[in-house]
Amino acid sequence: MRILVVNVNTTETMTQGIRQQAQKVAAPGTEIVALTPRFGAESVEGNFESYLAAVGVMDAVLRYDQPFDAVIQAGYGEHGREGLQELLEVPVIDITEAAASTAMYLGHKYSVVTTLDRAVPMIEDRLKLAGLSERCASVRASGMAVLELEAEPERAVQAIVAQAAEAVSRDHAEVICLGCGGMAELERKVRERTGVPVVDGVASAVTIAEALVRMGLKTSKVRTYAPPRQKRVTGFPLTGL
Repeated sequence: MRILVVNVNTTETMTQGIRQQAQKVAAPGTEIVALTPRFGAESVEGNFESYLAAVGVMDAVLRYDQPFDAVIQAGYGEHGREGLQELLEVPVIDITEAAASTAMYLGHKYSVVTTLDRAVPMIEDRLKLAGLSERCASVRASGMAVLELEAEPERAVQAIVAQAAEAVSRDHAEVICLGCGGMAELERKVRERTGVPVVDGVASAVTIAEALVRMGLKTSKVRTYAPPRQKRVTGFPLTGL
């Protein structure tokens, strides 16, 4: 089984961190291929960058010329999953939805701890669109930018752990979802501080993708995710693919 895990930003070190997290939970025989978009922002923290990322991720997947069994969009709250589902028959998993759906097996309410406050509405909208918002206790911002997770890891840990603890004590969350693909290494520290299960979106998405592939399930093509209608597409970057 081969799973494509696509970073939504163009920071290669982040892609490699996502790949390592995905490979760590992958079953024997599952190959993880991590892709970085060839254009886009170095981090995605707003709607403009998110829409740009959606096109960059579709471009990266369409340019990959080997067979694959599933795709994971490794960005929290980003747009584009639906476009990929129109283009592909294989399962397409978004890490925002993967983390939240996994969390609901583990507790009554979950909270998401993300990066900047401006990302909170995007995540809330994605959860609502996916039908996962009813059991979301809160979406909390750590105040750390995406790139600061790498540049200032100790301060990032303190900020994220503090917000996770607030989510449990004040918002009555019983599970914490780490709201950024670059937060994977923080699971243990958040769990130790809060005493609740901590869900990483990349790990969740890999295990969900593997299960769907093993069950022989693919994206439905009868209506919502039917292939794009045949027509002329003019201009950069997807023309001719």
